[in-house]
Amino acid sequence: MASRDNNGKTVTPVLRISQLDALELNKALEQLVWTQFTRCFHGFKPGLLARFEPELKAFLWLFLWRFTIYSKNATVGQAILNIQYTNDLSQVQKYQALSKHQKLWYLICTVGGKWLEERCYDLFSSHPLESFRKTKHFINLVVGLLKLCELLNFLIFLQKGKFATITERILGIRSVFCQPQTIRQIGFEYMNRELLWHGFAEFLVFLLPLINMQKLKLKVSSWSLPTAGYSNNANTVATFKECSLCGEWPTMPHTIGCSHVFCYYCIKSNYLFDMYFSCPRCGTEVQDLQPLKYKVEMKEVNTL
Repeated sequence: MASRDNNGKTVTPVLRISQLDALELNKALEQLVWTQFTRCFHGFKPGLLARFEPELKAFLWLFLWRFTIYSKNATVGQAILNIQYTNDLSQVQKYQALSKHQKLWYLICTVGGKWLEERCYDLFSSHPLESFRKTKHFINLVVGLLKLCELLNFLIFLQKGKFATITERILGIRSVFCQPQTIRQIGFEYMNRELLWHGFAEFLVFLLPLINMQKLKLKVSSWSLPTAGYSNNANTVATFKECSLCGEWPTMPHTIGCSHVFCYYCIKSNYLFDMYFSCPRCGTEVQDLQPLKYKVEMKEVNTL
């Protein structure tokens, strides 16, 4: 049920997908801020920030908390999606902003919890002493229990749609829309075109590897070239003066059983690519690659 505050602002519960999107946007923003911050020290000695990384991250998250939760009752991801936190512990049905205690405990549970986890990990990894072993096992047990509680809270959230994180459930804060939601008009024509094009593209990706493009190209080119009239001497001389594939003077000329000549590399590469390769001019299939006789080649050179 939607309700209105003293200013007449409508507040309605937030969809599950919107709450999850807001959490993902928050993570992306934190990663972006940390990446931009580390670029400021790109020219310094490597590993300069590694020693104080938990404290620096905590300072940056504190800076974000000051200008999001503390001042606007919403994270950056929630502000983008038109969402705010409301005090769910209040018995009033109207919108209630978060109290200072809730904001402070939110800071302790989020920023303080992340800092404590990272600092404890660095502490125990750099001091692998026997005296720290029991404490490390205890902290790992506590962290495991917290992860289990987060899993249970997430399953409950999927069922009821409230309190996406365990921090929200403990502090009694929930997400609501801060402005009335309007129905978006969706044009399905563009979507249909995209689906049709993607389907056609996937069909081509499947079909093109099955087509012998080289053979098809040679077949089309054979239609545009003369296929008869090679009996006279002039045409016979022309066939020996150029490769039937590349059109240049044949290098290491070879024949395939017909009256045409090919460069060795041209005919060999095409034959390896297609075992059913045929001459593009007369359609004769490759029977055997034979080098052109030396006397014949010299004879054709002299006739130029």
